[in-house]
Amino acid sequence: MIAALAAIVGGLLLLVWSADRFVEGSAATARHFGMPPLLIGMVIVGFGTSAPEMLVSAMAALQNTPGIALGNAYGSNITNIALILGVTALIGPIAVHSQVLRKELPILIAVTALAAFQLRDGELSRADAWVLLGVFGGLMGWSVYQGLRQRADTLGGEFEREFAVHAMTLGRALFWVGLGLVLLIVSSRILLWGAVEIARGLGVSDLIIGLTIVALGTSLPELASSVMAIRKGEDDIAVGNVIGSNLFNTLAVVGIAGVIRPMDVAPEVFSRDLPVIGLLTVFLFVISYGLRGQGRINRVGGAALLTSYLAYTALLVFNAFGRGSYG
Repeated sequence: MIAALAAIVGGLLLLVWSADRFVEGSAATARHFGMPPLLIGMVIVGFGTSAPEMLVSAMAALQNTPGIALGNAYGSNITNIALILGVTALIGPIAVHSQVLRKELPILIAVTALAAFQLRDGELSRADAWVLLGVFGGLMGWSVYQGLRQRADTLGGEFEREFAVHAMTLGRALFWVGLGLVLLIVSSRILLWGAVEIARGLGVSDLIIGLTIVALGTSLPELASSVMAIRKGEDDIAVGNVIGSNLFNTLAVVGIAGVIRPMDVAPEVFSRDLPVIGLLTVFLFVISYGLRGQGRINRVGGAALLTSYLAYTALLVFNAFGRGSYG
């Protein structure tokens, strides 16, 4: 058990550090090749911050631990909205200006509904997974179009300032891409081993571990980048990190895992976890649009989000230890 805990802590620390290096290197490389800032932010940074979830869920599918694969993806979605935006809004109220983000929120609601529709029969088939990846491909095409077309969007301006601050040579950028990717793979394997051992040692399901420990760990890059963004006054980046990550998680992370290994899905995923994701996404949609056309997540909204995360986590703990593990 001690070795497993050490693996989780060490794996998480290495995962966060390597993900940050991978994102910075990828963004700088794309910038050297003339990619617009908005496109880099929507596609390159979105892919980089979701790389931990992708690798962990893919490896979980390969090792036949579907609970961790799904729990990591859906738990990260809940963590992103409830914990990350909750903490960020408590640090400083978040104003949403970007028209791109406002267009992505309805898409996120539709994607969440698609996930619920697919899992209603208690399984994720390979065909379901290919549908998710097909939608993801179409969404990436739309993102490329938006990134090339809407150069004046406020989100693009915020990324432009960030890239100017973190400028680096092409050689250094490629070095961090390569090293970051290798360490992401290594840290994901270490984290996954520790998570499986902890689940076995505590006698709880791998789904519960995926929804809590693993999901929190793989969401740490988004937490760090959103907190840093709000402290710099880059509100749209803070929200964009969450929306982009949730789209990647629902479509690409689950899709890749399902293509690797079709899986049976515990009924609690459909009856408990997906409804929570849906409610949080609708809440984010409402407060991001605002009653007068100006979306804003104030500290009251942040406290409500954080409270919902704590309540959901308490429910998972009660399910795991109070009445016995299931799912």
